[in-house]
Amino acid sequence: MKLSPRCLALVSGAALLCSAGSSSVWESNTYNDFLKGRFLGVSLTRDGKLTLAPRLETAAETGEAGVWSLVVAPGGTVYFSTGHRGRVYQMKPGEKPAVLWSAPQPEVFALAVDARGVVYAGSSPDGKIWKIENGKAAEFFDPGEKYIWALAAAPDGSLFAGTGQNGRIWRVSPNGQGEIWYETGQTHVMALAFDSKGRLLAGTEPNGILYRIEGRNRAFVLYDSSLPEIRSIVPAPDGSVYVAAMGGAYARRQAQTASSAAASQSAGIVTTTITVSADADAAQRGIDLQPKPEQPKPAAAAPETPPPPPAIDLSAEKSALYRIHPDNLVESLWSSREENVYDLIVRGSDLYFSTDSNGRVYRLSPDLKAALLVETREGETTRLAEAAGSIYAATSNQGKLYRLNGAEAQTGIYESPVHDAGNAARWGRLEWRAELNSGRLSFRTRSGNSARPDPTWSDWSEPISDPARNAISSPNARYIQWRVEISPGNGPAPVIDSVAVNYQPQNGRPVVRSIQVTPQWAAAQAKPAAPAQQSSVAYSITVTDTGDTGQSTSSGTPTQTVSRTGMQQLYLSWQADDPDGDTLIYSLYYRGEDEREWKLLKADLRENTFQQDGEVFADGRYFFRVVASDRLANSPQAARESDLVSPPVLIDQTPPRVRILEPRRQGQEWVLEVNVQDAASAIRRAEYSVNAGPWTVLEAADGITDSREEAFSIRLPAEGGERSLVVRAFDAAGNPGLARIVLR
Repeated sequence: MKLSPRCLALVSGAALLCSAGSSSVWESNTYNDFLKGRFLGVSLTRDGKLTLAPRLETAAETGEAGVWSLVVAPGGTVYFSTGHRGRVYQMKPGEKPAVLWSAPQPEVFALAVDARGVVYAGSSPDGKIWKIENGKAAEFFDPGEKYIWALAAAPDGSLFAGTGQNGRIWRVSPNGQGEIWYETGQTHVMALAFDSKGRLLAGTEPNGILYRIEGRNRAFVLYDSSLPEIRSIVPAPDGSVYVAAMGGAYARRQAQTASSAAASQSAGIVTTTITVSADADAAQRGIDLQPKPEQPKPAAAAPETPPPPPAIDLSAEKSALYRIHPDNLVESLWSSREENVYDLIVRGSDLYFSTDSNGRVYRLSPDLKAALLVETREGETTRLAEAAGSIYAATSNQGKLYRLNGAEAQTGIYESPVHDAGNAARWGRLEWRAELNSGRLSFRTRSGNSARPDPTWSDWSEPISDPARNAISSPNARYIQWRVEISPGNGPAPVIDSVAVNYQPQNGRPVVRSIQVTPQWAAAQAKPAAPAQQSSVAYSITVTDTGDTGQSTSSGTPTQTVSRTGMQQLYLSWQADDPDGDTLIYSLYYRGEDEREWKLLKADLRENTFQQDGEVFADGRYFFRVVASDRLANSPQAARESDLVSPPVLIDQTPPRVRILEPRRQGQEWVLEVNVQDAASAIRRAEYSVNAGPWTVLEAADGITDSREEAFSIRLPAEGGERSLVVRAFDAAGNPGLARIVLR
């Protein structure tokens, strides 16, 4: 991503976020930036450039839910199998595909071809292994298993089958006699292959274990993946083994689909419904646009279905590619948290693999840099195979077979992801850097105020092809998207290096969300000690343990004064934020309840707190107002501000006046009447203490302490000698008022 010199940048994804006072730039120029878009006839190179993709030809359209298996015979004939009609197709070189055989079960998950060109097919659920030779199919072996996931023809003419739900590997002799070769202890055996030394390899689910089967009931674990399923195994001539592992519980979902299809078939229903969303643009914001097979509801007597898949931790890897070296060391080649990898092939020094993100096919170079080769726009690209110099890609949820023959597409279209400007924005210019060669680039934009493109968005704009006339004509809005059509000329196709959208976001208004006013006591500043030779004390007293006083320089006894320990402070704090992240500056005002105009207390505050001496305010009710402005980050014309007024704040610094009336004698008791008054707030509590003893709460004469003047009555025994009585009262502000009387 290129940093614009016009603003101080914070890079996040493909967005360049700037201060609201400056124009912003959304620039895409890296592999990850472009990968978030959609590709039609466009490839993304390993160094993050857009160019035309290899030509993607539709070799077969089955009209079924998906193509589950794909194999190539020694003579170049391609075989592929489907669901939910359980068909096996044959496509000879130079000919159109044709249905070779239809299984009695709805799914054919596994195919294999031996050295003589004999085809083996495994049908599910509760299916069998079939042998197809000279266009005729016959039952070859019945393992009595629920699912047949993988088949592999051995050089000696035997056939191995990976099954579920018991996780077994079967060996079937050329005459159709079968035996259990190895029990993995897993639920499903999903993949089988032979390494360069002819040893059988097997991948399982749900623990994602790669086995090397070294004989009957003998196995060695080559790798125990952290992902649930080993999906594909491809041995290399140098002894290495390439493995695709995924975490999407594909086996469980396929088993569920197969059971539902079998239930429908047993009820006499043989239908396949494909649902495709018409809103192709909505996928840019996360809507799943993949065509989904609408599964028929199982009949009442449906076969047993597998348990639902466990929850997947989205923060972890979703899929990965591994290389098992001849010395059994494991190397991680590629991984993703967003895409499931389904299949892989080795072609020369490159590795090709397919995923479930719009049916993508990637090429991984020896330096482990991935390039997006092509996007089929289907739900998943389930299988890959190489035949006659072309790559074949099988897909679901529309069962199709595509061919990549190496020639460039005649034209290509790339759609960017949707960009959020954060607020309504004014669009500027569209800029791009590219090598045109002899080709042509045509850009268009559209905008809207919903997060996902929908009918409320503007239409695609008129084409922008001239860098000198590149103003964006889409209406001002919060969201924008661009697309480019790449057209080749007589020479190499154009190569796009970067695309940038310039815009001026609308400055959002700051918001003051709350104001708090809290009284606090600040400690009084201590006076510095005076030097000894200049002591302000004119006398000193020394008391001995005999009670005698020492020599004194004065003829009096001093009275110690207990001074006030502090002064009241008002602590004001507030919460404010800005939608654009602009730095805010504040002004603080106040006014009394009986005043009309606001008085400035402090301007240009950078912090959201302020402390004020409370004694500058007389007793009364006050309002405080905070004004927040983003003028530091915006021009005077674009700057915005907002304010908030606090609820009324009662300032009461005067304690209540406490009067103890002349005591009177009633029998054996003293009766004392107490009158408490406060000028600013209501009396909240009164209490008394005798001879510095514990405080005793008083009850108001009217039963409730809630007014500015209250009367209280105290009764004490007449006997008991001299007593010191202290009455204390508090107002609503917590100010204490006291009075004392001596009873003799």
